[in-house]
Amino acid sequence: MQSHSNIYYNNPMNLNNIKIHVRKQESLDRFLNLNGFSVEESKDILKVQREDELPVYLHVGENGIYFEVDLGNISQMASADLYVKLLELNTQVLPVSFGIDNTQEEDPRLVLVESREFSDLNDDEFLSVFDALELAVDKAENLLSKYIES
Repeated sequence: MQSHSNIYYNNPMNLNNIKIHVRKQESLDRFLNLNGFSVEESKDILKVQREDELPVYLHVGENGIYFEVDLGNISQMASADLYVKLLELNTQVLPVSFGIDNTQEEDPRLVLVESREFSDLNDDEFLSVFDALELAVDKAENLLSKYIES
């Protein structure tokens, strides 16, 4: 009679199905560089960019990391209709969302924003924010082009 463990070890198909989850820690800038991003640091903000995509600005707060993409000045095309369409589009671009940065009153900026807690941030979760931002930029460009042409 063959023991139970011998059946398992003599069957290579079972060994190929075993997956080992490897977890390691990496500094933020090194991780970004390893994943094809360029990183510039200025004061307490990182400017992160992949190839020809718009830059993503990262700021670390007390409880999390904040992501922002500047889509430009919105004052020339601002209208109630555009704001309603942006709010509707928010439901399609989750987890990111559109916002208005009024830090400089004379230069209101349309931005995409997202935040994540960094207490146990994994690589897939972190990189998925950049993917979501990229998809949202595409949707924003499509919508905004209709208002620029008018």
